[in-house]
Amino acid sequence: MGGGASRRRRAEAGFTLIELIIVVTLIGILAAIAMPSMSSAPKRAKEAVLKENLYQIRSCIDQFLADKGNYPESLDALVEQGYLRDLPLDPIVQNRESWVPEYADVETDEDLQPNEGETPGLIDVHSSSEEESLDGTPYNEW
Repeated sequence: MGGGASRRRRAEAGFTLIELIIVVTLIGILAAIAMPSMSSAPKRAKEAVLKENLYQIRSCIDQFLADKGNYPESLDALVEQGYLRDLPLDPIVQNRESWVPEYADVETDEDLQPNEGETPGLIDVHSSSEEESLDGTPYNEW
């Protein structure tokens, strides 16, 4: 009576080889499913930072227009006038000076005509990166 019970306890105490193989296989499958989403996470984070930085710069351009009645001459004007503390980093090219400004087309819009001696105003800004985003659009078109 004592010998049969001890054998049963020993058999119940551990895992069989097949159970261990199944668990390791399931862990491998789950890791394989998670890897593609994890590999794009840094790029997704950079894209989120780029979107936020573009939003902040564009918001400051709009605030400048509302306050001064004209667009700023450059991105540096936004910093000099206190609308931005510092130029944000373009996270794709890792540079603060690489922003591509877009100036008003004064030939087609009479409301954007600069005064005598002024330069056309900065109406938008883009990343200088030629790379494509995860959704297939170039960063410099955002």
